[in-house]
Amino acid sequence: MDGYYTYPDSVQAASARRKRIAVVTQGVKLGDETRGYTRFRFLSDLLVREGFEVDLITSTFQHWEKAQRNTTRECYQQLPYRVQFVYEPGYAKNLDIRRIASHRVFARNLRGFFKSRFSDNPRAYDLIYSEIPPNDMARACAEVASAHGIPYVADVNDLWPEAMRMAVDAPVVSDVAFAPFARDAKRAYCLMSAAVGTSDEYAAQPAKYRDKPYPKRTVYVGNQLSVFDDGARARAAEVEKPDGEIWVTYAGMLGASYDIATLIQAAKLANQSDARIRCKLLGDGPDRQKLEALATDLDAPVEFVGYAPYDLMAAYLCASDVTVNSLVKAAAQSIVTKIGDYCAAGIPMINTGSSPEMRGKVEEWGIGLNVVAEDAEELARAILELAADPELRAQMGTRARAVAEERFDQEHSYRTIVDLIRSLVH
Repeated sequence: MDGYYTYPDSVQAASARRKRIAVVTQGVKLGDETRGYTRFRFLSDLLVREGFEVDLITSTFQHWEKAQRNTTRECYQQLPYRVQFVYEPGYAKNLDIRRIASHRVFARNLRGFFKSRFSDNPRAYDLIYSEIPPNDMARACAEVASAHGIPYVADVNDLWPEAMRMAVDAPVVSDVAFAPFARDAKRAYCLMSAAVGTSDEYAAQPAKYRDKPYPKRTVYVGNQLSVFDDGARARAAEVEKPDGEIWVTYAGMLGASYDIATLIQAAKLANQSDARIRCKLLGDGPDRQKLEALATDLDAPVEFVGYAPYDLMAAYLCASDVTVNSLVKAAAQSIVTKIGDYCAAGIPMINTGSSPEMRGKVEEWGIGLNVVAEDAEELARAILELAADPELRAQMGTRARAVAEERFDQEHSYRTIVDLIRSLVH
């Protein structure tokens, strides 16, 4: 089997002199897929609208579905940018040695893809833009760009191996196991021309690996507010909320970094008051069965909604009274993907994340309350404080919506990335 697949380019012939950008990501929702990140899809679309020619290079393996894509489907071909699929064998679990091996295969095949493209045309691309992690993929992009004398931009959206220690943190063993990830990160960061981070902390991460200063921008993952609003309106009738209930909602992964157990305990404590607290958990993950058992044992007022399509999730958030950014103390995450959706809903947020940047933004923006992670009693008190004060909720919600419009709407915020790319290729 070949390592990559290409399709006829409907836009390349239109203008041979447009700057060519390679956008590389292993995790993206394409075509009519229902799960995945939209950051790089939206960026690719925006770059085309801004006059660039774009190849979005991604994996044959759909991470969220844990299945190979049928790469011949029409929905992948009739797009304003060209999709290039690079073969990856895939894996069954997020935390799996086979995932590491699968990523290695993708990185190797990615090098083969670029070798073929540059052999056919020494000016195949004017800039390579990729996410990191995966670190080996980013290293491949950085080394290819360096070899061909073109800029490479790293989009830092997580920290590997730092985040991996959440799942595996055995002295000495972890250091040895994670050393290749650190080497790949160092190589990518030392060769890059600029960095974009999904938080200030992430944008600054390359400085830990290099002495030379570099251009950096912070652009939150964000969302398309128009899509969020349209989805919330379209599915609103499906979300039935009894009068008098206070909904405290979490949306996202039910996994290691996210402290849902404490949220369940806090919901139980808060519901012992006069307030009618109901906790809605939107999402799925490896810890769901264990968390459901905990909720049953505590007789906690918790509903596991399960995975919800984006429009239904938006409707649930807009029907809620409070959102919770629930993270364990040791979580490496800074400003996570869901914050844009939380703010778009126009309701206050309780943040248990320990990231100084995130806690500072909650206070600076006035969009909610910070509490100590893994403390059910303090979280319950915060829930009850907001439940008892509808005026405060309204004030914080108004500010949250304004922040969503100013800082998280991709249509506006991602133009910062376009401007950075334009400055590098010119």
